[in-house]
Amino acid sequence: MSANEPATAAPTLWQRFRNWLPDHVDRRVRVAAWISLVLEIAIVGSGGAVRLTGSGLGFEWPLCTPDSLFPTAEQSYHSLIEFGNRALSFFVGLAVVVLIVLISRLRRQRRELWTMAWIVFGGVLLQGIVGGILVIFDLRPNLVSFHYIVSLVLVAVSAAFVARMRQPVGPRERVVPRWFGIVTHVASVVLALTVVVGVLTTGAGPHSGDPAVTLRNGFDATLLEHVHSWPAYALFALTVVLVIGAELIRPRVPALRRWTIALLVIELAQIAVGLYQARNALPPLAVGVHMVLAAIAVATMTALIFQLKRPVAIQPAA
Repeated sequence: MSANEPATAAPTLWQRFRNWLPDHVDRRVRVAAWISLVLEIAIVGSGGAVRLTGSGLGFEWPLCTPDSLFPTAEQSYHSLIEFGNRALSFFVGLAVVVLIVLISRLRRQRRELWTMAWIVFGGVLLQGIVGGILVIFDLRPNLVSFHYIVSLVLVAVSAAFVARMRQPVGPRERVVPRWFGIVTHVASVVLALTVVVGVLTTGAGPHSGDPAVTLRNGFDATLLEHVHSWPAYALFALTVVLVIGAELIRPRVPALRRWTIALLVIELAQIAVGLYQARNALPPLAVGVHMVLAAIAVATMTALIFQLKRPVAIQPAA
């Protein structure tokens, strides 16, 4: 370097960090996205544990006691279960923050991923607010139902992120026969209906979230159990059609076979657990498994929908 040549300034810590961030969907983004999805499903299980063990009013909000953020020795195991759920919610939020940071350099070329990550982040904040309101209003069943449905929406968005991140950017075209696409979307609507009726059924049942809370949504739980089974069996029939259809078009879209079979297996497990809990006075563990399986079914259905299209092939210039 000559004496007159200006020295190049060393990159700042911020510049080094920005250069370290991915400029494409790499392994770091994929791992973070999967962690976020798994935690979104796990929070469904921990939230179910709070409700099914009667720990919903285990302590106050936002603190455990007026003077402590953590459970105290005087409190029961219910406070530990509730605290575990709140602690897990922190890691759910942290995971999506890490994901947002990792894709920050991609926000222009992968705007759909950027948008989905922020939707999940906003949903996590909403869940924290709703959770506090639930405690303040003594676990009103309609608010509890809303809390669960929002969780499933976040599972769906997280699953959409995982499915979409492996696909290149740009316009997409349908790769399955029209009838297969229609059946898939009808099945997704029936799944949503099954979940909604299932939530209403739980809201009418015995698991209020705390022994002192007797308020339920006013519906007949026994009747709703039967109503809940109708769309569930319709969903199973539609999924059988999808499995057969995926086998017929397997050479064109081989991934469809894997996702349709996975969905069918999950639904078989759901039916078995549903029958068991209905015939055994709704044991808490079975109800909790049923809730988590519903979240996994939503994630699987979302992944299946994202297999219906592929990027449009770019024709070479003449």
